Amino acid sequence: MQKDELLQRALNLEFLTAEEGVFLFEEAPTTELMYVGNQLRQHHVSNDIVTWIIDRNSNTTNVCIANCKFCNFYRRPGHDESYITSIEEYKQKIEETFKYGGNQLLLQGGHHPDLGLKYYCDLFSELKSLYPDLKLHALGPPEIAHITKLEKSSHFEVLKALKKAGLDSLPGAGAEILSDRVRRLISKGKCGSKEWLDIMRAAHKVDLTTSATMMFGHVETNLERFEHYVALRQVQSEKPEGANGFLAFIPWPFMDEGTLLKKLKRARNTCTGDEYVRMIAMSRIMLPNVINIQASWLTVGKQVAQTCLHAGANDFGSIMIEENVVSAAGAAFRFTAGGIQEAIREAGFVPQLRTQEYEYRDLPSNIVQQKLDTTTMIVD
Repeated sequence: MQKDELLQRALNLEFLTAEEGVFLFEEAPTTELMYVGNQLRQHHVSNDIVTWIIDRNSNTTNVCIANCKFCNFYRRPGHDESYITSIEEYKQKIEETFKYGGNQLLLQGGHHPDLGLKYYCDLFSELKSLYPDLKLHALGPPEIAHITKLEKSSHFEVLKALKKAGLDSLPGAGAEILSDRVRRLISKGKCGSKEWLDIMRAAHKVDLTTSATMMFGHVETNLERFEHYVALRQVQSEKPEGANGFLAFIPWPFMDEGTLLKKLKRARNTCTGDEYVRMIAMSRIMLPNVINIQASWLTVGKQVAQTCLHAGANDFGSIMIEENVVSAAGAAFRFTAGGIQEAIREAGFVPQLRTQEYEYRDLPSNIVQQKLDTTTMIVD
């Protein structure tokens, strides 16, 4: 293989094979990957704007029977610390989110054996009746697979019912690495790779905007990472005309603190800042049909995330008023509304608040009045 030829093909928006992607990732200098990633970013988003969002990542329940070996958050059914979030708790969380300028709830949870389609439809309907302006970016393919199994239904019918009840968009949660070998080792209780992809195909058919993710740096090979890209790219190429499909892609490194994978000495987080920047650039190179690439500041920190803005990323994600799952495995970085904008400016870009659909939002008046004081909106 010829490095320069592959990089030129990437600049021409051609689909590289998984093997070609591995070759570039292993052989090309970081500076060259960053250059191509940045050029492709400019093709898709031809300005100096970097978007961000204010939302809250809350959990319906911590009860889960999937038994993922990288998760410290879940509790088994009947555990003393298990819970299902109440409507009163949701009201407090949502009103606080509105107070902080957010309008979206990223709502996820575990594979609770007793929470089926009716529970989620009733929940979404009630939340939307209480807060008509609230956006629900909720669940994810593994939860859809779990609900579908409980209902003995189809992905399409479950998604259609959830959308009717108020679901606005579907996160790309639970992708990890889309390899059944990997999934058997780290998340055997979740849906397989084919079902994850088929659920996203169904979501695109019911015109739900989705995102896609990758959690890397545990038991996967480099080839499996790049087969993950190819699988996502194929689903995106099949989306109905006019549908957003995968509107964003978010890769992040495995966080290992306290996880069973680390305790069993099967995997630990060895991802360096350079490797993460290279993965951002390769995300641009391997996914020429996905518009937005997000840098995961939550897991890699401010400086690495800023570098990613010069390697293909055009989005800085959320300040995350609340986040429990990744933080439970050691992700300790935090931003305020002022801090995230200042970080974007420091990197040489213009910060722009957005919605989940990547529409621009004006800064809420309470943030403007506070003059983006970094002592406000602290995220604990």
